[in-house]
Amino acid sequence: MKPSLAFLALLLALPASAAQLTIELDHASRTWQTAELLKLPEAQTVQIVDDVSYKRNMTYRAVPLAALLPGLKPENHLQAVALDGFAAELTAAPLLQKSGARAWLAVEDPAHPWPALADGKPSAGPFYLVWTDPQAGPISPEQWPFQVSAIKQLKTVAERFPALLPDPKLAADDPVNQGFALFQKNCLACHRLNGGGDAQVGPDLNIPYNPTEYFSGDFLKRYIRDPQSLRRWPQAKMPAFAVSVLPDNELALLVGYLKHMAGRKQQP
Repeated sequence: MKPSLAFLALLLALPASAAQLTIELDHASRTWQTAELLKLPEAQTVQIVDDVSYKRNMTYRAVPLAALLPGLKPENHLQAVALDGFAAELTAAPLLQKSGARAWLAVEDPAHPWPALADGKPSAGPFYLVWTDPQAGPISPEQWPFQVSAIKQLKTVAERFPALLPDPKLAADDPVNQGFALFQKNCLACHRLNGGGDAQVGPDLNIPYNPTEYFSGDFLKRYIRDPQSLRRWPQAKMPAFAVSVLPDNELALLVGYLKHMAGRKQQP
């Protein structure tokens, strides 16, 4: 029997359901319910200017992320895992700041659901990492994971995925190692390389071919700047990296790391 139109309308009118967020630290683990987070004394209303995901100003009920990370040290490393397989690698230091660029966990209230990210898409909820004064960071778009389901303390990327490492003979401040740091910040949330990484969104950037092997001239840089200008299709997910997010000198370092890794292929 087909449901009546009235019943379907009722289902559509129902508020979003509550959710839970798991935070796993080396010394503590806790699962938070939506209602618990909204009732925390630290929760407050925050105004986000030019929200990365919604592309406009937004208002959220949010909790300072530092309040949910007791005992974490600036040198520690975290990963925010999203429902769609996005896995943002996050150094703890910026997340613990109480001034300048400040991290907040925005919590979607089931009674007041957020708008959809696009037609046919869900909202950024149930949990979304947002930043006030991100320009003081600077904070990249990859540090704004949405639809977050878990936050985990992990070893550093270099420790977990040695297949990503440049030639160990290079100096710590070599441009290739600088590019590796930028790769972790801007690319690893969606991509793997040599099979290394936890993301499930984009393709591996070295196996079977590195993009520096099939993008000639400056086309790779143009693609990173504006993917839709070179390849346009409705399901495309890769964001554009503006100069304000990834300056030209950093883009050159990132491409330099990728070119270096084309000579260090390792089969997963």
